[in-house]
Amino acid sequence: MESVLERAPGAGASAAGGPPPRIELRDVSLRYFTHEGETQALDRISLTVAAGEFVSLIGQSGCGKSTLLSIIAGILPPSSGTVRVDGKPVTGPSPRVGYMLQQDYLFEWRTILDNAVLGAQIQRQDMKRARERAAHLLHKCGMGDFLHHYPRQLSGGMRQRVALARTLVTDPDVVLLDEPFSALDSQTRLAIADEVVAVLREEGKSVVLVTHDIGEAIAMTDRVVVLSRRPGRIKSEHLMRFPSYGPGRPSPFEARSLPEFNSYFATLWDEIDVHVEG
Repeated sequence: MESVLERAPGAGASAAGGPPPRIELRDVSLRYFTHEGETQALDRISLTVAAGEFVSLIGQSGCGKSTLLSIIAGILPPSSGTVRVDGKPVTGPSPRVGYMLQQDYLFEWRTILDNAVLGAQIQRQDMKRARERAAHLLHKCGMGDFLHHYPRQLSGGMRQRVALARTLVTDPDVVLLDEPFSALDSQTRLAIADEVVAVLREEGKSVVLVTHDIGEAIAMTDRVVVLSRRPGRIKSEHLMRFPSYGPGRPSPFEARSLPEFNSYFATLWDEIDVHVEG
């Protein structure tokens, strides 16, 4: 089958004549120093993410994907370059950016509902409203019958649903997902992907997903950004389009059965040189 991959426009193209991007990185580089010397982790990354857009970052281990998320979140300052969210410089962590990690980090002594409002509690938000929103989100994530259960009573997939609700309770504009399904078995990953995408799209969030799973990136996101081996640079960007599906966007599960999926997978597999160690 002929490749249907569509190259995405350059980082500056989407911003011209339209609304400002939700996330904007310009020439972002990161260097760190050890006793062995200087290491260049990221090199001149320029990237924009529009409001409501779902973007994934893929590449070999060690290419700087998670590091890039930490920079967008304001946890790690870049060595050079600029990072903006809604046109404002990122100078540190912000309630406008939610970050969901690989581990759920639920507190075992707190109920599911109490875990879900933890971020709002730390930010000193109105707790009555936070609990109402948390209950609403947990119902949307299929956890409405477990509000007063404890984490030890839940499966891995259920715990990750709670972690997603906790991330969204504070109503961030941007959601960063750092391999949130990597600890789950393949069947659970497929099931939870549909639910997570449905909730995030309904909430209208701008999302950046880091994943090692090429299929996950294709099925879940609007655009796949391929990073080179260290130092991480943007090697290519591809728009995920499924014309065989017709109008609208297929769910992640549906996308995997469409003819475009295999073409996307083959091209992206070659681009990241996944078969080469390093």
